[in-house]
Amino acid sequence: MNIFNYVSGSVSFEQIKTPVLITMIIAIIALVFAFILTNLVSKESEGNEKMKEIATSIKEGAKAFLFAEYKILAVVIVILFVAIAICTHTDSAPGIQSALCFLLGAAFSILAGYFGMNIATKANVRTAYGAEVGGMNKALLIAFRGGSVMGMCVVGFGLLGCSLIYFLTDNVEILTGYSLGASTIALFARVGGGIYTKAADVGADIAGKTIEDLPEDDPRNPAVIADNVGDNVGDVAGMGADLFESYVGAIISAITLAVASPMIGERGVLFTFILAASGIVAAIIGAQFVRGNKNPQKALNTGTYVASAIVVVCAIFFSNTILGNVKYGFSIIAGLLVGVIIGKITEVYTSADYKSVKHIAEQSNKGGAATTIISGLAVGMKSTWSTVVLICIATLLAYNFGAEVGGMNGGLFGIALAAVGMLSTTGITVAVDAYGPIADNAGGIAEMSGLDEKVREVTDTLDSVGNTTAAMGKGFAIGSAALTALALFVSYANAVNLFDKGINILSPTTVVGLLIGAMLPFLFSAFTMESVSKAAGDMVEEVVRQMKEIPGLKEGNAKADYKKCVEISTHASLREMVIPGLIAVVVPIVVGCTPFLGTTALGGILAGSLVSGVCMAIFMSNAGGAWDNAKKYIEKGAFGGKGSDTHKAAVVGDTVGDPFKDTSGPSINILIKLMTIVSLVFAPLFLSFAK
Repeated sequence: MNIFNYVSGSVSFEQIKTPVLITMIIAIIALVFAFILTNLVSKESEGNEKMKEIATSIKEGAKAFLFAEYKILAVVIVILFVAIAICTHTDSAPGIQSALCFLLGAAFSILAGYFGMNIATKANVRTAYGAEVGGMNKALLIAFRGGSVMGMCVVGFGLLGCSLIYFLTDNVEILTGYSLGASTIALFARVGGGIYTKAADVGADIAGKTIEDLPEDDPRNPAVIADNVGDNVGDVAGMGADLFESYVGAIISAITLAVASPMIGERGVLFTFILAASGIVAAIIGAQFVRGNKNPQKALNTGTYVASAIVVVCAIFFSNTILGNVKYGFSIIAGLLVGVIIGKITEVYTSADYKSVKHIAEQSNKGGAATTIISGLAVGMKSTWSTVVLICIATLLAYNFGAEVGGMNGGLFGIALAAVGMLSTTGITVAVDAYGPIADNAGGIAEMSGLDEKVREVTDTLDSVGNTTAAMGKGFAIGSAALTALALFVSYANAVNLFDKGINILSPTTVVGLLIGAMLPFLFSAFTMESVSKAAGDMVEEVVRQMKEIPGLKEGNAKADYKKCVEISTHASLREMVIPGLIAVVVPIVVGCTPFLGTTALGGILAGSLVSGVCMAIFMSNAGGAWDNAKKYIEKGAFGGKGSDTHKAAVVGDTVGDPFKDTSGPSINILIKLMTIVSLVFAPLFLSFAK
């Protein structure tokens, strides 16, 4: 049956199997494209022996951490696998099937993160050498290709898993297990990787720049290798797992709500899959427009805008041909455009090209570290209003477009589609995000290898743009998290009959849930921030010890013990990630199974955590990004440049902002979605306790 005939009458699963198979093929094409890019990057030269030695140390450290992390995650996966198989069984969704989907989601998330991290540890040294022999154009091309591997793995594995499960089972209910697997890995990877990278980064900055007065990435600093390892395990592997989870959650929430509405049904499922597949094709095409440019930000933006324009056309076309109305396409466009605008607004608050960052630098010059912190906090807080308003606009537009066609169910489906639209270009969004830590690593390798200062100028420019693109990626992820969590919350409400019972916001049970939910992002952030602080303290002690005890190290006549610092970050992150990770899993299950709280209070918790979590995540991510780029703005010569008192004050702000933007902030959006998907998957268990 041709897709142009789907607009009339109902559609059966058998009629859409072929298009779903095509979706699977496109997902596989994304993975093949990632393989091709990997080969292109691998063929580039690694430079001299010193560069190779440093790159090998970074790669070995990153792999060692990931494998140690995966051993711990294996225990969590086994426990949840058994719990899902036993506790979530229903006639329409056998527990063992949901558990197997959970296993597949976890496995694909791990694979996407590992492949992305693996190529990043190859691309970093090649980017540094590319900057030496080919300047900005060559370095940008290699770094972006490395980031694109991560992007294609995220969308390739994400869409392949969703479409494969649906193709084989025709059962949407068990897809939530796949989403839970992705979310579980994402939270632990983000938290663990975030603690690792920021413990190393903060420790290296405090000990190296403040105590020992060493330049950035100075090879005499024992923490520099751990810092560069952290860029890969946190900002690449952790970020990849984060966006993988967002992407999968958006697709599954839309599919779930489509099936729940008789007016939409299988056509909505097909539309969601086709739109996601179109996004992959758009990302591949958009990536071809990222070419060497004196302005790297402009080159990266061009690729994103091209991909977005293609998705807009596809959304209108397929909405009309599959669903018989362009209104659902407008819901997609609402999410996509708001996502692009959120990215731009994030750039305004975090880029040194705009006044917010320049204001922080000015305050660093006028009042030192204290006013640096105050102004950065203000920028982060101020940035919440515009992003929240945009999320509200996307929600209302998407709902109204869908409701005009399909009533309330159509409106709710429209909200889910807005999340799909916002994440439809994830392939290139992740590529632009992952390119940043590759450029950062390249700068570190250039410094430690003693390459010409012009090489460091190129990598610093790419890194500064990378900080902005990373902040934009986080803004994008937070916006999509809000829409996805809202759509999943609706699915949870359907599963536990909250719509039938009604949700009374003045009910003491609901209010208790709202208060607990609003508190959880703060408690979660406290654990993650404190973890970074403790691990960074250990790192500072080790750096100072080596400076004192290794003869000739400070003079550059001896080699630092890099492995010891790598071990400190590894052990600290693995130890400290457990409690924050368990919060998201344990709290919903405990509350849902408690008779005097139950599903109503849990609904309040999900709503409260969504509201406070979104604002908290925006605030922390943007404040951290602004502090970072204020420091880099000063390092380029403003207000006295490197080594000045202004620069030292900015370093303090950057140090505070590191766990804000790379540990706590980006982890919160996973927290709110993981709690929602846990609640949805374990809904049958909660209902059994309510009887």
